[in-house]
Amino acid sequence: MIKKEIIEQLTADVLTGEFFLIQVTVKQGNVIEVIIDGDNGVSIQKCVDVSRYIEQHLDRESEDFELSVYSAGLGNPFKVYRQYEKNIGKEVDVKQGEEKPLSGTILSVDENGFDLETKVSIKDEATRKKKEVKKVVRFNFTDQPEVKNSITFK
Repeated sequence: MIKKEIIEQLTADVLTGEFFLIQVTVKQGNVIEVIIDGDNGVSIQKCVDVSRYIEQHLDRESEDFELSVYSAGLGNPFKVYRQYEKNIGKEVDVKQGEEKPLSGTILSVDENGFDLETKVSIKDEATRKKKEVKKVVRFNFTDQPEVKNSITFK
């Protein structure tokens, strides 16, 4: 079976600058899946280039394999720190445990977590009407929040 570490190293060798590795999985029968991302997205051509590079450095004669290289989709949860960095200032949806999901804008990211600016409804005591106010919520990576890009159709 082809080792995951070999695929990770080959991918790291070919990805430079704005591109980065999200995940490598090697399943039974040498079914290899490589997920990549970029600070400005990933083109189909970049996926093809990564796939060709990996294929050129593996010996299909000694061990056959199936290889798929694709970009991290908009609907998939963030998996690596750099995805949080590239989405500073962008709308995301956050779900953590059994708590109600929140939508908001990533304000900042550090090695421990990120700050999300969200809107909450509160009751104005003077007018007795609800109004929206901005609130900053801190999420720690150790709590494993599920974060996805917010997808809206206009």
